[in-house]
Parts: sequence; C-alpha cells; structure tokens
Amino acid sequence: MQHKHQKRRRKVNTVAVGPNQEFQVEGLTHDARGVARLSGKVTFIEGALPDEKVIAQVIKPGKSFDIASLNQIIEVSPYRLTPLCPHYDLCGGCSFQHLAMEQQLVAKQTWLQGQLRKVIGELPIERLSAEDYGYRRRARVAFIYSEGKTIMGFRGKASNRIIDIDNCIVLTPALQQIFAKLKQRLLSDSLAANLGHIELLEDSRGVSVLFRLTAMISPELKAQWMQWADTFSFVIYWQDPAEKRVQVEEGDLRFYDVDDLRLRYHPQDFIQVNEQMNSKMVALAMKWLAPSQDDVILDLFCGVGNFSLPLAKRAKQVVGVEVQASMVAAGRRNASENKLENLQFVAADLSQTVTNELTAMSVTKVLLDPPRAGAKAFLDTLIGIKPQQILYVSCDAATLARDTEYLVSKGFKVLRVTMMNMFPQTSHVETMMLLERLSQ
Repeated sequence: MQHKHQKRRRKVNTVAVGPNQEFQVEGLTHDARGVARLSGKVTFIEGALPDEKVIAQVIKPGKSFDIASLNQIIEVSPYRLTPLCPHYDLCGGCSFQHLAMEQQLVAKQTWLQGQLRKVIGELPIERLSAEDYGYRRRARVAFIYSEGKTIMGFRGKASNRIIDIDNCIVLTPALQQIFAKLKQRLLSDSLAANLGHIELLEDSRGVSVLFRLTAMISPELKAQWMQWADTFSFVIYWQDPAEKRVQVEEGDLRFYDVDDLRLRYHPQDFIQVNEQMNSKMVALAMKWLAPSQDDVILDLFCGVGNFSLPLAKRAKQVVGVEVQASMVAAGRRNASENKLENLQFVAADLSQTVTNELTAMSVTKVLLDPPRAGAKAFLDTLIGIKPQQILYVSCDAATLARDTEYLVSKGFKVLRVTMMNMFPQTSHVETMMLLERLSQ
C-alpha cells in the first residue's frame, strides 16, 4: 500500500544558485515538474505537486522561466504518494511514482490538449490505459564491470551515470525475477568482464536475454550459461563484438500474439513494450478505422505487421510499408503463416522517394505509426493519395501537432483523439488520432 509523505525528494547533480524561497505550486507539466510563479515569473520545480507549498532554490535562471530544486514541502498534496521503488529518487526511468495515477493521467491529458489545441480545439481527448506497474516486457539494461565490481541498472535522472538497482517494478514479474537472478550470478562470473549491456524480453514465447559482448568468450563459458538458462526456462542470444545484430536462425525467432494472430520477429526488431496496451491499441484502431471488404488500406511504418495483419483480417486489401528489410521479410512471413493472401509488404523509405506502386493504388484509408520525427516528408504524397480517413498513431505530440496542422490545412478534419498511457509512471505520452477528408 502507498502512503502520503512529507519526505523531501533528493536532489540530483544540482547546484543551488538562488536563496531558499517559498513557492505555491499551481500546476504540473507532463514530465512531473511543478509549476509555480514568483513575482509573475514561472518557475519549474522537479518533484513538486499542484496545491503544495514548498521551499525551493532556483538553480537555473532564465529569461522567461526559472528551474528550481525542491528542498522542503510545507503543505503536502493529498495526491502525493510514497514511491514504491527504492531507487526512484535517483533512477531516470520513472518520473511520476510520487503522484496518484488519476492525477498522472490528468497532467498528461492537459499537456496533450495544449499541444494539439490548434487542430482539435475543444474536442475532448479520450484515454486508454492498463496496469500501472509490471507492464514492461522489454528493457535494455546497462552493465558496467570495473575493478572487480559490477553495476547493473539504468541511467540516472538528468545524468549519464548508471544507477545500480536491485529490481525494476515496471518490468513484467517474469523479467523482474530474471533480472535478480542475472545480477546475482554476474557478481561472481567471468562473463561480467566481457559484457556490454543486457536486453531483457518477454513475449508469447517466454523470456529471453540478449548479451552484448565486448570481447569474445570461450565456447565452454557460453555452454555453462546456456545450461543455467535452461534451468530457469529462458533463452540466451549472444551478440558478438563485431556484430551489429545478433544472428538468429528462423526457428529461434521470437513471437507475440495479438488479435488472435501470431507475429514472428527478430529479438532486436521493434515491438511495443506494453503487451496489454498494445492489444488495447490494436483493438481501438480496428474500431475507429472500421476496415471493411470495400477498403484498400496502407499501413505506413508498419514494422512486422502489428496493425497490418489485424487490418488484413477485415479489409479487402492491405499494403504494409517499412524501410527495414528484415522487418519487411518478417511481415511477409507473418502474412503467409497467418494465411492472409490480401496482405503484402513493401520496402520503402518514406522520408525519400515513394514507389509508383503506392501512389497508383485506389486507397480508401491509411494508418501510419511513424517514429518520433513524424511523417512530414510523406504528407504531400499522402494527401495526393486522397484517403477517406487517416489513423495517425504517434509517440511524439509535437510532431503529431505539426503533421496534423498541415493535414487540416489541406482538407482533413480531426474526428477523435485518445491519449494512450503506454508507459505508466513516466512522462511519455502516446496518441491515436482519427482524421477524415472533407468532401470536395
């Protein structure tokens, strides 16, 4: 059970340059900094919450706003919680554990509304959420071995320093167990001196661990580790120093299930790290886009087919477009294994030239899930295709706002928006938006 507290948050790598001052906190940014005003000037205070009275020092003055370090809480917010993680004050992985979940969602929702205000106006932002902890099925863990000592964990808050942790409670329970077992064994194992980082993964196939080696190790040491992994029912992948990507036989590929489909992928291919939220997101995308046997749909930045396959179950034809050749190959294999003959995958860089094959299609709907940079380079082509609807899935609100503003200026209207809490306890915000082309 979590409890309210008045313990001050520890300062990380800060140097106070101003005097202690009293602030009344009025608001909260999406990345968990309290917003206060002093003599009319905005001050951001990390760790402070709305309705709290605090003592803080300005550590970074600016022309339009100051950044302050929290020293003491005089009046405590009713929504303040004691963080469940003992590493929370130092580790940079989470930023919201000290705030009740409903208020986390409100803070993110309010911020997102502001980011999208030019294109959605007063249109309400809906929510999609799942478990608060134990949700992350994938993580890259930093590992340092020096002078016989090991550090295993994540980067610190606003720092490149690696924080040594005993457990990460946002990882799935299975990954938490493997993390603890790995750390214990590496404390006294010769592998530690030849290890760069560790990638943990859980999917429908089970748990796997990828070791990124900094130097070659003996076959005997590898065999010992493989035997140990068998004892705890997980798989090890070895990435040698000269490899940019681990070599994996087809029979050793990973897989996950979504929408009653099985998707195979390389252990270093991108997949959504929150399995429960991914299933909800795919289901909502199918509901909003409502694919039918009359629809020809483009799935842009499609990966291994996370949306493409569910769309193909319902639409007349689906074409997935992805730049990474290995993921295109995985998508084709997934279409074949799931017997979806109306689904094809095309390799194309959507930031560069686009093949005539795409622009010549009679597309009715488009789904796009671009990286943080957004889809600016492809927007004119997208507009020229003249889809009836566009479903835009975004991991960056700023580029979503930019791209949507352009689409609206070219005759599209925003119908619905939902904020997806893909990464609870963090400042990350994912968004799904449905747009429709106005009749011309």
